[in-house]
Amino acid sequence: MLKRLNRWRLAWVLAAVLVSPALVRAGDAPPLDRDTTRAVEAHVTIMNRPVATFRASFLGVDPAERARRAEQRVGALLERVGPGEITIRREPQGNVLLIDGTLGFAITPGDVDAVSGETLQEATQAAQRALGRVVDETREARSSDRLFRALLRASVATLALLLALFVVLRARGWLVLRLTSLLKNQVQRVNVPGTNLLQTTRLLGLSRSLVNLISLTVKLALVYEWASYCLNQFPYTRVWGEELNGFLFDVARRVGGGILRTLPDLMVALVVFFLARGVVALARPFFDGIEQNRIKVDFLAPDTARATRQIFGAIVWILAVVMAYPYLPGSGSEAFKGASVLLGLMVTLGGSSLFGHAASGLILLYSRTVRVGEYVRIAEQEGTVTELGAFTTRIETGRGEEVTLPNSLVLSSVTTNYSRPSKGAGFMLDTSVTIGYDTPWRQVEAMLVEAAARTQGVLSTPPARVFQTALADFYIEYRLVCQALQKTSSLRATALSALNANVVDVFNEYGVQIMSPHYLGDPSAPKVVPRRSWHAAPASQAPLEPETAQGELPPGD
Repeated sequence: MLKRLNRWRLAWVLAAVLVSPALVRAGDAPPLDRDTTRAVEAHVTIMNRPVATFRASFLGVDPAERARRAEQRVGALLERVGPGEITIRREPQGNVLLIDGTLGFAITPGDVDAVSGETLQEATQAAQRALGRVVDETREARSSDRLFRALLRASVATLALLLALFVVLRARGWLVLRLTSLLKNQVQRVNVPGTNLLQTTRLLGLSRSLVNLISLTVKLALVYEWASYCLNQFPYTRVWGEELNGFLFDVARRVGGGILRTLPDLMVALVVFFLARGVVALARPFFDGIEQNRIKVDFLAPDTARATRQIFGAIVWILAVVMAYPYLPGSGSEAFKGASVLLGLMVTLGGSSLFGHAASGLILLYSRTVRVGEYVRIAEQEGTVTELGAFTTRIETGRGEEVTLPNSLVLSSVTTNYSRPSKGAGFMLDTSVTIGYDTPWRQVEAMLVEAAARTQGVLSTPPARVFQTALADFYIEYRLVCQALQKTSSLRATALSALNANVVDVFNEYGVQIMSPHYLGDPSAPKVVPRRSWHAAPASQAPLEPETAQGELPPGD
């Protein structure tokens, strides 16, 4: 039994060995049989032109080998001299393309691109058309007259290209000179004596760069068209020329189609932006009237009208952008979404301090803690407020300095406003001196009032006042407060300097030293002022006499 089985196995092996060569030889002119085994697709390319695509194995031959054999077979058939008629023979296993009645290659149902919905008939007809063009181009390549005419046309195109490039170069030079002369004349017209409003060098450089860019674009377009035209003249390179034209037309079609598709949405976005602009323009006269005191409303002050108008405009434009965002071209693309996420992340991580300053600026603006033109002291800085912005506050010290303070610092610091308490225009002036206890306080107050009266710009109404702000261990601290008519920080600094100079002069005139005593030990005699010296000159007894408290004054010496 085992011997019989071994004999059958040997017979099958021998049969397979004998049949295999026959199948291999039959691959050169295969009888059509179905084998739809899928493999990597391969293209049949003849004269650089794709003719067909094989996507399935046939009779055990993979698509790459099928394509190689088809190219060899068609190439051998094209070497013959014949009418080059392309016909189709339909078989149960597929369609066969014949060249002058001789087998070229077969297209099976497995070669059809089912994903795109292609049918076997459509694939066969496309291959027939491509093969017909290959036949025509092969004949053209064998014709010396047609090749000579193609070479002549390519030569004429080359000469035309050189002439066009020469014209473009000359036009570029002329245009640069013309723009240079025109810009120089325009710059001279808008020049203000002593001020260079427009930088001629940069304008000329920008105009040259623009002209060079246009010239380069034109030259590249000419060379591109020349290459496409010349490649189309010869059969072997015609496919490359067609691909160049097809690429250019495809880009133009996609760009033009994209523009046409986005036009309706773009029109909607433009309408939204124009409406936002109109709303802002309509609101401008209202806020300008409030700022110029032509319109009176209870909920808005004139000094906050400008900032309120800017905030209103910002809100309107933000709403317009939010409404128009879905209609903007490319808003649904991944790149646009990624840029939006990146912008939001940057604002989230780096905008906390920025928004803090902006919120502080709004609080300062609408709480009216300080206003432009007021003289204030913020932290260690003192001067006139020149700008109250969204993020910073600027003050001018009057000593040639401009200090910029963050709004968060202004809001968190103690602010002294010297303009707000004064009645009328101007600022409050104040200065301090420390005098020992052996100098009559009435005399010190009278001298300080006299120094204020001597200072130019200090108002007599309201009158200057002197306050004893501290009774220290060795001296009394006196503070002189008066109102000056100065309206700017520089004039106030000058007035304060004149006031201090007059204080020194008055004290020197009356023989009172401005020096705070400090003792190393107890004095030999008490440092007291006798009663007869309480009203030493220039003090007068009536105006500066304080109200008598209950009890008797201590007897004098």
